[in-house]
Amino acid sequence: MRRLDASDPGFAEQFDALVDDRRESASDVSADVAAIIARVKVEGDAALADYTAKFDRFDLDTSGWSISTDECAAAYDALAPELRDALNLAAERIRAYHAAQLPEDRDYRDSTGARLGARWRGVDAAGVYVPGGRAAYPSSVLMNILPAKVAGVGRIVMMTPTPGGEVNPVVMAAAHIGGVDEIWRVGGAQAIAALAHGTDRIAAVDVVTGPGNAWVAEAKRQLYGVVGIDMVAGPSEIVVVADAKNEPHIIAADLLSQAEHDPTSQSILFTDDADFADAVAAAVAQVIPTLSTAATMQASWADNGAVIVVPRLADAIPLCDRLAPEHLELAVDADQADALFAKVRHAGSVFLGRQTPEAIGDYVAGPNHVLPTGRRARFSSGLSVTDFMKRTSFLALDDASLAAIGPAAVALAGAEGLPAHALSVQNRLK
Repeated sequence: MRRLDASDPGFAEQFDALVDDRRESASDVSADVAAIIARVKVEGDAALADYTAKFDRFDLDTSGWSISTDECAAAYDALAPELRDALNLAAERIRAYHAAQLPEDRDYRDSTGARLGARWRGVDAAGVYVPGGRAAYPSSVLMNILPAKVAGVGRIVMMTPTPGGEVNPVVMAAAHIGGVDEIWRVGGAQAIAALAHGTDRIAAVDVVTGPGNAWVAEAKRQLYGVVGIDMVAGPSEIVVVADAKNEPHIIAADLLSQAEHDPTSQSILFTDDADFADAVAAAVAQVIPTLSTAATMQASWADNGAVIVVPRLADAIPLCDRLAPEHLELAVDADQADALFAKVRHAGSVFLGRQTPEAIGDYVAGPNHVLPTGRRARFSSGLSVTDFMKRTSFLALDDASLAAIGPAAVALAGAEGLPAHALSVQNRLK
């Protein structure tokens, strides 16, 4: 764990190193992914079956390629009532939040009489990737499927690996709640390739979303343009800005809530109190051994964790902006949280006040937990309904409005050396 103090002479260089630290997988997977994509494009289902046998250790033809909606409904019915209620509450809140994001169509006339506007529509088909193994999260199923449903997507396809042939029943139940149309038991880069190019069994989609490992992320990167994607996401991260009024063990748990995702996750504390910084670091050391994810948290905290002391909490905000974190907690009094938030420019999602842990946002708050990582919050946003929609502009002119703006178009077409453009407009001018 790094310990930095903004008053130290070498702080600028140390913080630069923290900002520039690369936590994504060091292995270059691009060539392997390109080969997988190329093979799936040519061989289709045969390639998917071969890769599934190799990586997930089961036979698709024997165990079955898909999971039926009836199986998902049965998994939902079999849930413990408390868990079923929790999933339903999460779904209700996620659905409501994203419904409020729906953009409005526009249709108006300007001062020339020209009619202008834009119409929003959902894509025809979307593919949602749901990891298996370490990262099998029913919450992510809801976070990806429900915005697509709200957006009006016609067909929603879920791809999820089932290592060893084992199917996660809670993931199936979440798929039932979300209303997915198809579920295929295929994972990895090959699943993304199948969604993009299609196979005999699996029809291609228009947009692919969802988290995954380095191979999945690289496949999305390479296939962007063939399909739309939500983002290329990396390891999870949290930044907590906290004063000494907080209980150290509470802040320690907040930091560890992301550290337990993966050894490459990152947790950073900013505080204006050196004694509180020491207390939180000590609390982290005490909490880690008590939890089942101790090994992952220990590796994450040791390799990527940081505690940074600043003169004033306001001084932390420009530093947070440079990190552009996936999650930012402002664990201070409500009025101070609002004042600090007003200065924040770059963060995937911000959690205001002492009683707003980031973990609430992962499950039941409503805003999407699929967020930009690796400083990408500088230029991108979390998953929303608009990731599953496209905007079509439209224009209608009459004689008067064409006469008002047409001559300028003729002049500009001439300046660009495009006489057919000019003629197309000129022929209509009277």
